[in-house]
Amino acid sequence: MSAPASASSVVSVVCALIEREGRVFVAQRPPHKHLGGKWEFPGGKIEPGETPEAALVRECREELGCEVVPGERLPEAVHDYGTVVIRLIPFVARLAEPAIDPQSSEHVAVRWILPEEFASLDMPAADEPIVRAYRKRQ
Repeated sequence: MSAPASASSVVSVVCALIEREGRVFVAQRPPHKHLGGKWEFPGGKIEPGETPEAALVRECREELGCEVVPGERLPEAVHDYGTVVIRLIPFVARLAEPAIDPQSSEHVAVRWILPEEFASLDMPAADEPIVRAYRKRQ
């Protein structure tokens, strides 16, 4: 069993709960990656000197080829995976151009789901408190 991650291995990450017409965008991780096969919200690491909002916009542009507009910031979630601690900063977001469908080059599948469908998806443990916070606000 690995030792708990130290404070120096905390990674700050943003994620977007992109809403459109009552649905939320989710993407499935490739099987060969860490947490392979799990469904997640798009996002990524915050770079030094970058605000969480700027990181969210950049990551969605890079991952999905679209612009998002960050909205409400949900409560952060911290999860210890043993080798790394993830500090996840979630935002509810919308597409800057709703007619454009996000396309992911980093995932094997993407879907727009109803909030009640979260329970049917295999999501990373770090996303569970985010889903709860999102559903509570509805």
